[in-house]
Amino acid sequence: MGKNENRLRRAAKTRARIRKSETKRLTVHRTPRHIYAQINNEDGSRTLVSASTVQASIRDAVGNTGNISAAQAVGKALAEKALESGILVVAFDRSGYKYHGRVKALAEAAREVGLKF
Repeated sequence: MGKNENRLRRAAKTRARIRKSETKRLTVHRTPRHIYAQINNEDGSRTLVSASTVQASIRDAVGNTGNISAAQAVGKALAEKALESGILVVAFDRSGYKYHGRVKALAEAAREVGLKF
């Protein structure tokens, strides 16, 4: 198995566990240049809130979009939007990525604003 296949296998296991818990899911996707985060409803059919470094407001604020400070800005923006929408508790789906670096920064920034997971 390749690196990406292993990541997708880990992600599938996590998503299966989250599906059983029937909570909203905060999903993270990262590329070398950008990081994306969204909150989906319980069955995954609809995106409720999203934020990414592609958005002009975040991109202009951080400058370089592929680093930890950009991930923190995305986490903060996503959590603020979620709280405005009345979403308080989510399950964190890191999509099989290791919990360090940009993924960890995004999660901790969202927690600081008040999102619980």
